Amino acid sequence: GQKTKAHFLRLFHEYGLPLRIRTDNGVPFASNALARLSSLSVWFIKLGICPELIEPGHPEQNGIHERMHRTLKQDTARPPSRTMRQQQRRFDVFREEFNEERPHEALAMKRPAEIYRPSRRGMPRRIGSYDYPLHALVRRVSRCGTIRVLGKQLFVSQTINDEYVALEEIDEGMYDLYFCFYLIGRYELKL
Repeated sequence: GQKTKAHFLRLFHEYGLPLRIRTDNGVPFASNALARLSSLSVWFIKLGICPELIEPGHPEQNGIHERMHRTLKQDTARPPSRTMRQQQRRFDVFREEFNEERPHEALAMKRPAEIYRPSRRGMPRRIGSYDYPLHALVRRVSRCGTIRVLGKQLFVSQTINDEYVALEEIDEGMYDLYFCFYLIGRYELKL
């Protein structure tokens, strides 16, 4: 997780923040916690990035990405190079051709480099607190992953311990639970 986060941090500083990141359901992008939040996806949400997970067992929902990986493997890793340096060179050549030279049918036969624009959302120096709506019930998640609301102790998730969440009533006794902008659950809370 920490190495992945370090790579994303470097990329976010260089290219800015995306609006969303679509991934499969694997570690470090997802977990078995509420809303499949992982420490990495929690960080994404705090940065204002929406984590978008494909449905378990449905790689076709990320078909373009899967297709690119197939081409990458064919062109660079079968067979693998003898040294890491030679392998990296093959990856660099592939990236250059894929982005700069080869037209893509999905891009109306343009090259990715022709249409790419860096994000206007830069990486912040520090992550500020999230401002929930005034009508929401805001609670801090305890170290054991619970919140106390309407006289009840509710388990939420240990992936967001020490963070603030908000409950918004959507119907009498029915509440949506948000971590920042991201809907993570629904609770029925009767007095």
